[in-house]
Amino acid sequence: MSDIRVGLVGYGTAGAYFHAPLVHATPGLSLAAVVTGNPDRRAEVAARYSAVAVADVRDLWERCDLVVVASPNRTHVSTAAAALDHGLPVVVDKPLAGSAAEGRDLVRLAEERGLMLTVFHNRRWDGDFRTVLRLAGEGRLGEVRRFESRFERWRPVPKGGWRETGGPEEIGGLLYDLGSHLVDQAVRLLGPVREVYCESDVRREGVASDDDTFIALTHTGGPTDGARSHLWVSSVAARLGPRFRVLGSRAGFVKYGMDVQEERLRAGISPGSPGFGDDEEERWGVLGTEEAREVVRTEAGSYLDFYQGVAAALREGAPPPVDPREAVDVLTVIEAARLSATQRTVIHLD
Repeated sequence: MSDIRVGLVGYGTAGAYFHAPLVHATPGLSLAAVVTGNPDRRAEVAARYSAVAVADVRDLWERCDLVVVASPNRTHVSTAAAALDHGLPVVVDKPLAGSAAEGRDLVRLAEERGLMLTVFHNRRWDGDFRTVLRLAGEGRLGEVRRFESRFERWRPVPKGGWRETGGPEEIGGLLYDLGSHLVDQAVRLLGPVREVYCESDVRREGVASDDDTFIALTHTGGPTDGARSHLWVSSVAARLGPRFRVLGSRAGFVKYGMDVQEERLRAGISPGSPGFGDDEEERWGVLGTEEAREVVRTEAGSYLDFYQGVAAALREGAPPPVDPREAVDVLTVIEAARLSATQRTVIHLD
């Protein structure tokens, strides 16, 4: 059976460091074409992947069987809709859209066309988050009551680029960027959200979108009813907090340090390499109470699972690795968070 030809739109950070190497390492997928107008990036695409580089997305449709949208956020909806209109299944980097309404329209279009649509919420496959899910699933935490999660960095000098300097039309800022991951993880762990509170600030000169944001969620339904998530995203954290602190009725779990996969992808290490997703032992988390605790080995991270799921969805009719409706749920929470920060109040969701 021939490989599924993948057309990648965008070869910036997301395209070059995440999607291209992951597609290249996934059996059954072949990176066939990349849309980029940058001459240096075009040369890299040809040398590293033997893929065709084209300057316009309109030159992509006949060259691929699957489109991956990794271009700037403001182009996600229009590019994904165009691909679906050309009869092509689509992977969209997060966020799926700038609003839940736009996301729902894309989901409806994919359903009308009978095509797969999925969203690259790759942080579901972080090793540390997989560890949290396992501990919760085994009952070792007891009833999870609070989920604290952080993506914090110390970047007092802005790097520039549309994520920092663009206004709302660019769908930039940390809330839509890293916040999408944190909200998605919180909902995966604790279920639907009924209340949202947010504090969002621009701390650095020359930055137009949020770079220091806190979100508090109250979850509803089932055994986690009333559980709370406290989520931080920041570029101005001079001292970093724990990546996770999860508090349950039996025990707590604390984990420092980021998942290793992004670091290794940026270093050019193939995601198919042995031990690619293995955490370093000194960064394993601690489970227990003040009286008794144990070090817990971090589950292996596996971003490849996402694209293996994409291949299975297209070849075998399996469900997509991320249901796009779940990405719309994330957008609903993010929109409520923006409203909360503006109005300085708690937003209640249906």
